[in-house]
Amino acid sequence: MNLQPTLQIDKILLRPLEIDDFEELYLAASDPLVWEQHPNKDRYKREVFQSFFDGAIQSKGAFAIIDTETNTIIGSSRYYDFDAIENSILIGYTFYKRDCWGKGINSKVKKLMLDYIFQYVDKVYLHVGATNFRSQKAVERIGGIKLKEEQIAYFGENPSFNFIYQIKKDDFI
Repeated sequence: MNLQPTLQIDKILLRPLEIDDFEELYLAASDPLVWEQHPNKDRYKREVFQSFFDGAIQSKGAFAIIDTETNTIIGSSRYYDFDAIENSILIGYTFYKRDCWGKGINSKVKKLMLDYIFQYVDKVYLHVGATNFRSQKAVERIGGIKLKEEQIAYFGENPSFNFIYQIKKDDFI
């Protein structure tokens, strides 16, 4: 199972995130409104985003999401925490530039990621901040079922209250 394949749907390309992507990805992340509903509202700050980016690179499952019409990075997502015993993985750490919101990009990206990863696992989990209402709705639209609520420590950050969603391979259309 390759956690960083190159995937494409319509005019959206997912490719492995690279060290040299920092500046362009930070440009997409530097808008405070991108993070206003997220548990860590300071990710728009360069030093906080640097920790987020370092975790993405270390995960070996992170993607740069690219608009192929403009050839610009518009966001990022990743696979992480593969569990061989449960045959599951997490998808998360996803964000997009604000001018990409409401255009169906997230649902296309998640469908692409789910179609790929369900070749290898039976379950996908997603952690969504308890106050991140946009992401909660987005996950529910793609079939996520809320299982529980708990404190989650994102890479390099303090624990925060999150909802845990699950999508099963057999339920995914």
